[in-house]
Amino acid sequence: MTRLLAVLAVLLTTLASPARAQELTVFAAASLTNALKDVAAAWQAQGGAKLRLNFAASSTLARQIEQGAAANLFASADLKWMDWAQQRKLIADDTRRTLLGNRLVLVMPHDHLAHVMITRGFDLAALLGPNGRLAVGDPANVPAGLYARQALTNLGLWQAMEPRLARAENVRAALLLVERGEAPAGVVYSTDAAVTPGVAIAGTFPEDSHDRIEYPFAVTRAGDTPEARKLMGFLAGPAAAAIFARYGFATE
Repeated sequence: MTRLLAVLAVLLTTLASPARAQELTVFAAASLTNALKDVAAAWQAQGGAKLRLNFAASSTLARQIEQGAAANLFASADLKWMDWAQQRKLIADDTRRTLLGNRLVLVMPHDHLAHVMITRGFDLAALLGPNGRLAVGDPANVPAGLYARQALTNLGLWQAMEPRLARAENVRAALLLVERGEAPAGVVYSTDAAVTPGVAIAGTFPEDSHDRIEYPFAVTRAGDTPEARKLMGFLAGPAAAAIFARYGFATE
């Protein structure tokens, strides 16, 4: 019995240890995957709390937070879903900061690459071929898809392209369709194209064809701790900015 009590005491001490209590969970847009993993490594290397990273479409993450999912920070790929979270009092308002920017590009597989100038009336249908589809994050809720719809609409291409979309659950899933050759082209962020060896940028959408691509970050209300705020400060600092810039993100 004495031995059993000793084992239980050790287990309870481990579960209540500061290291475990200080673990932080970050909900982040899928397009941040590679860069944020490196930022997390840099944060932990300087003694920061262990990070659990959950990547998905910003819309999915915002709704999960609303439903009670445990998260300390939320990083969205657009203002809309951070606004959505803020309106529902899911974030600590005073921690919200827009840290990054991005570009919208058309990508194709390396072995079928055609360099194009994306302008109004550009013949995207010809580039796709008679049966090809355009891979995008679902424009109904995925930020990259929303930007793609804006750009295609402003360039006079949406009506022709809407029936030919291959709608993916997030921008990385859209990129994967192109990388596998399941779609001849896709609309993603430039940073996604940069980390995927199987695809290349065919053209860049004019910046005035869509809303500015911005990434707001914030500490969540439910996960608002001193360590979470410290992490937010690190994400907004020069060490993290250098890593994000290396992956092609525009930084403050």
